[in-house]
Amino acid sequence: MTKKVLLGSVLGGLALFVWGFISHMLLPLGEVGIKVMPNEEPVMAAMSESLSEPGFYFFPGAGGHEMTQEWTEKYRQGPIGVLIYHPTGREPLSPGQLLFELLFNILAAGVATFLLVSASDSLDGYGPKVLFVTLLGLLPGFDVDAGYWNWYGFPGDYTVAVMADHLIGWLVAGLVLAFFLQRK
Repeated sequence: MTKKVLLGSVLGGLALFVWGFISHMLLPLGEVGIKVMPNEEPVMAAMSESLSEPGFYFFPGAGGHEMTQEWTEKYRQGPIGVLIYHPTGREPLSPGQLLFELLFNILAAGVATFLLVSASDSLDGYGPKVLFVTLLGLLPGFDVDAGYWNWYGFPGDYTVAVMADHLIGWLVAGLVLAFFLQRK
């Protein structure tokens, strides 16, 4: 079983990685709901003056979990949002980032392969195995992406697109893993 899970992890991870390339570099799916900030220069200048440390910023800030009346009123009036901030630049699509993405895809596919191998006695045939892995793609969508839409106000079209991206990616991985595990 260990050999199957390790090989399935690599094959499924490669399938996810290739799908990620297709969905983000060749199709518009990776750009849905993302907007370019108009007149970004003054905003970037203000951030450079005000923020010196990288981080995940939530505004208006509450100073912990204290939801005071003042904070509640600021929140109601807006603006509200989240900001992932890095005060210094970095190389886009660096080899290190791509290798980490591949590693994360392999680890995720490893979990899927282990679950599929564990459930294989209950899944008769190629189709049910593909469906089993495909449905795993709903987990991050419902648990994480829908939560970001609900709590942080991520755009609805972005949320639907990223959920579709997960589902299609896990369909592709499912096609590969089910084929691999069908062989004796």
